[in-house]
Amino acid sequence: MVKTDDIYTTPQVTPQVEKLIATVEREMTRSELMDALLLKDRMHFSRDYLQPAIETGFLEMTIPEKPRSGNQRYRLTDKGRRLQEEL
Repeated sequence: MVKTDDIYTTPQVTPQVEKLIATVEREMTRSELMDALLLKDRMHFSRDYLQPAIETGFLEMTIPEKPRSGNQRYRLTDKGRRLQEEL
C-alpha cells in the first residue's frame, strides 16, 4: 500500500471506481451517474462501480439512513475529491 497525500492506493481503487470518481460533478442520482458513464445495467453499475466507491470511502449517500430512497443522491467525500484531483 502506497501513501499519497493521505490517499492509500490499493487494489481496491479499480478502474471502474476511478471512472466513477472522475465523473462525479455534484450530488448526482444513480441514473445521472449511469448516464454519464454510458451504462445501462443497474446491477453491474451497483456491484462494480457504486458499492466499491462507497465501501472505500470515496463516495457517500446523501440519505445514508434510507439507501433505497427515490431521492437518494451520491456525492464525493473529501477522500474522493482528493482522488479526483489526482486523476
